[in-house]
Amino acid sequence: MSGSLRQALFPLLRAAFRLLPLSEGQRDRLRTRLLARHGDWVPPPPKGQQDTAGPRSGAQLRWRADEAAIGHRSYRQDALHTPLPATLVAFYLPQFHTFAENDAWWGKGFTEWRNVTRALPQFEGHIQPRLPADLGFYDLRNPQVMRDQAKLAAEHGIGAFCFYYYWFSGRTLMEDPLQQWLADDSIDLPFCLCWANENWARRWDGRDEDILIGQQHSAEDDLAFIAHIAPYLRDRRALKVDGRPMLLVYRPHLLPDARATAERWRRWCRDHGVGEIHLAYVQGFERPDPRDIGFDAAVEFPPNMSNPASLSAQQWLLNPGFNGDVRDWRELAAEIGARPLPDYPLYPGVNPGWDNEARRSGRGRVYLHASPRGYRDWLRRTVHERLAAAPQDQRLVFINAWNEWAEGAVLEPDARLGHAWLQATREALSPAPPAVAMRRPCVVIHAWYPDVFAELLENVRATGIDWRIVVTTTTAREEEMGQILAASGLAGEIHAFANHGRDILPFLHMAERLLEEGEDIVLKLHTKRSTHRADGEQWRNELIDRLVAPERAARIVQAFREQPGLGLVPPEGHVQRLDYFWGANERNVQGLLSRFGVPQADTGTDTFIAGSMFWVRLGALRPMLDTHLQPSLFDTEAGQVDGTLAHAIERTFTLVARHAGFHQQDAAALLGLPPPQDTPYEYARRG
Repeated sequence: MSGSLRQALFPLLRAAFRLLPLSEGQRDRLRTRLLARHGDWVPPPPKGQQDTAGPRSGAQLRWRADEAAIGHRSYRQDALHTPLPATLVAFYLPQFHTFAENDAWWGKGFTEWRNVTRALPQFEGHIQPRLPADLGFYDLRNPQVMRDQAKLAAEHGIGAFCFYYYWFSGRTLMEDPLQQWLADDSIDLPFCLCWANENWARRWDGRDEDILIGQQHSAEDDLAFIAHIAPYLRDRRALKVDGRPMLLVYRPHLLPDARATAERWRRWCRDHGVGEIHLAYVQGFERPDPRDIGFDAAVEFPPNMSNPASLSAQQWLLNPGFNGDVRDWRELAAEIGARPLPDYPLYPGVNPGWDNEARRSGRGRVYLHASPRGYRDWLRRTVHERLAAAPQDQRLVFINAWNEWAEGAVLEPDARLGHAWLQATREALSPAPPAVAMRRPCVVIHAWYPDVFAELLENVRATGIDWRIVVTTTTAREEEMGQILAASGLAGEIHAFANHGRDILPFLHMAERLLEEGEDIVLKLHTKRSTHRADGEQWRNELIDRLVAPERAARIVQAFREQPGLGLVPPEGHVQRLDYFWGANERNVQGLLSRFGVPQADTGTDTFIAGSMFWVRLGALRPMLDTHLQPSLFDTEAGQVDGTLAHAIERTFTLVARHAGFHQQDAAALLGLPPPQDTPYEYARRG
C-alpha cells in the first residue's frame, strides 16, 4: 500500500481505534506499539503559509535572539509563601558538559549548547534560538554551576531536582555532575533520580532508529542498577515520600516485567540498609495504574499524552521547507490543568513550554503561545485546586523542566524574558489574590507634544476621578514632561523610553507592568497631533471629548464595574471597517494575529479603533501581552504615516479582546446616547 493511501486511511483507523472498549492503559500501550511499528501511517502536519510575493523586508524578519522582550524580569529577591503548599520537583538534564561518548557520536567538544545555538526560527514569531542569561553557557564540570542552580531554584520555590539518570547495563553517561552534587554536602536542595531507560538514538526521541547505545534489560541488570544508585537513595537530601526515598522510571513498559523489577529493587533496598523506597513512573507514553506494575505512583509529563489543536497551517513560514508540527500550548495547559486526578496516586505535572527544533532542524514539535503568566496560572491551579484533597506528604508537582534548553522547556533565566519563568513559579505557590472591588482606573498618557500634554492633564483633572496617572515619554523629553506634570498639581509617575514604536510600544510596556501589578481598567491617551493632516487637532479633540468628557468618564468607569465582560470602549464614530483602511498594514496584521494566536480577521465585518485611544480592561489584552513582543520588531522612527508595526498593532486591539472573551461597545452606545451620523470617515482615506 502506498504511503499516501496509508496516510489517507489513518483518520478512519484512528476514529475506529477510539471506539474500541479499552481502558486508558490498554489504549496507550496499543497506541505506542502501533506507532512504533507503523509510524509512516501518520499523515505529516499541514504546511504553513508562504508569501507568494517572495521575501520581504519588515517587522517579521527583524529578530534578535539576545534581546529583552516586553515582560522581561530581572532577578528579584522575594519571600516564599509559607508554609509551602506543595513540593515542586523540576526535571533536570545533566547534558551540559563534554564526555567521551558525545565526542565520538557528535564531534569533539559537543555539548547540548551546540544544539541550542544552531536553532533558527522556522516561521514568523518562532522564538529560536533560545539563549541563556544569568547562568550563561555553563559547563557542569564546574561544581559552582550546580551550587548556583540549587540556590536559584530554592529561592523561587523549587523543592527538588529530578535528575535524568543514564544507565546502560553497567555503563553510565553524564553521571559526573551528579557525583559532584552527591559529594558536595553544601548543596541543600533535595533530589531524586529518573532512570531514562530507553535506547539512546541519534534522533533524540528514544525511538529505535539509529541506536547509539541500547538497553539490555534483565534481572541481573535490575540488581546492578539498584546497587549502583544506592548512594543517591541513602543521601540525606534524597527526596522522600512518607519517609521513603523516591525513584522514577521513565518508560517502565520497556522493562520485560516491571512488577518483577520493582520487587527486586524493593527487596535489595530492604536487605542493604536503604529501607523501603517510593517507586514512580513517568506518564510519557503510557498511563497504567501504577499498582498494576508494582509501583507506588505515576508522574504526569506534559506535553506528552496530550493532543492540542494543530496550528501548523496558520504559520507564515520563513523556511519553506519546514515540516514540523506546531501545537497550541494554551490548550495543553487548559486541558491538563482541568483533568481530575485518577483513583491511583498521581503527581501532576506542568510545563513552561516545548520546542525541540534545536534537536530536529526543520522538523521540530513546537508548542506556541506559552507564557510565564499562563504557566503561573496552570501551576497555581494545579497546586491549589488539583492537589487540594491530597495528603500533605503527597503534594508533589513535577515541572518539565528546569533546563531542557534544546527542547524549549526551561525555567532558568533566558535572554528574552530573564527571570520571568522563575518568578512565575514563586508567585504560583501563593493562592490567587481574592476578588476585590475594582481599583481606581489608570490613565496612560504618551506625551510627545508638551502643549497637548498640558491640555490632556486638564481633561483628566476635569473628570473628577481619582486616577492613577502614568505618563510615558522619550528619554530626551522626560524632564520637560515631568515639569508639566508637576505644574498641573496632579500626582503621577513618568516612565521614559527610547523614541521607538510611537505611543504603542510604550503602552505595551506599561500595560504589561500594570497587569502584573493587579491593575484592571486603563484609559489610553496620547498627544496625537497628526501633523500630516490639516484636521489633526480636530481629530484629537473629538477623540478626547468622546472618551474623557466629565459627563462620560465616570459613567464609563461604572460600566466596567458592572460588566465583567466589557473589554474595550472606543470613541463612537472612530470604529471603522478593517478592509476600508488596510493601507500598507494587511500583511503585518495577519502576521501579528498568528503570533497572538488569534484567528485571522474577517475582512468583510471586522473593525478596528482608529486613532488608538480607548478604554480597556487589561485582561482583554492578554493574547497580545502574553506574546512578549520584542522592541526590535518595531520600526525605526522616520515620520511614517502608515505601514509600521505600530500601525498594524493598532488594528488588532478589537480582535485580541474578542478572542480573550471580552466584548467591545463604543462610548455612545454604552451610555445610551444617539450614535453619530453614518458618514464616510473623514480622518483617513480608504484603501
